[in-house]
Amino acid sequence: MKKEGKKLLSLQPVPQTIVSCRDKEGRNNALVVGFTANVSLDPVMVMVGIVPTRFSHHMVKKTGCFVINLPKKGFKKEYDYLGSHSGRDGDKFAALNLKWEDATYVNAPILTDCPVNIECSVIESTLPGTHELFIAKVEKVHVDEGYVDKNGNILWDKLDLM
Repeated sequence: MKKEGKKLLSLQPVPQTIVSCRDKEGRNNALVVGFTANVSLDPVMVMVGIVPTRFSHHMVKKTGCFVINLPKKGFKKEYDYLGSHSGRDGDKFAALNLKWEDATYVNAPILTDCPVNIECSVIESTLPGTHELFIAKVEKVHVDEGYVDKNGNILWDKLDLM
């Protein structure tokens, strides 16, 4: 027999995600995002949810783009820092000496130590509650070559993601 559980606070996504973005002045930032999901297969779209008070929120809102980065388990120190410090208080990229490069299609940084990076262009957003949901078209997916088969499929079972 089942008992009534406490109020559901949040489902934990797998894998864990880091969203990187850049403001109009060219400053990079990244934050851990707990609300990430597929939205559509054709066209390929995803969604991230960001609390409007977060430092990165205005960057995504104003530029209309971001990158979803999927970190490996060995990136836990950086992941924890990105999830517990605000870009308002300092440059997180400099504090962690993060390796990055410019995305191909969107004006945002790619975290090159993450084996999967997904460039996204916002097509709409909605604020149904605590998080603004940014629905975005996937522009390009970058995957470290050791995790892609000869047909271009991602070898998810080989990735050691968080």
